[in-house]
Amino acid sequence: MEKRPYRSLLGKMVVTKEGKRLGFIKDITFETKTGELINIILKDLTSYALSIAIEKTKEKEALIPYHSVIAIGDFVVISEEDLF
Repeated sequence: MEKRPYRSLLGKMVVTKEGKRLGFIKDITFETKTGELINIILKDLTSYALSIAIEKTKEKEALIPYHSVIAIGDFVVISEEDLF
């Protein structure tokens, strides 16, 4: 994947490769020593995102493992199989 500025990802809709919407990117967590991206934090979760067993914060935001990202464009596309 090509490098993109952090701010260009904020607010993008995250969808599964099947086209199911999950929510919008609020933030990204990373390992400070290595810079490795760990999770995408989603806000404004859809009913689908709330219905599947993905890790959620106490603020009811979803944590999507960064390794599940397939593509970044108008949307951020993830592989649902890689969430668990």
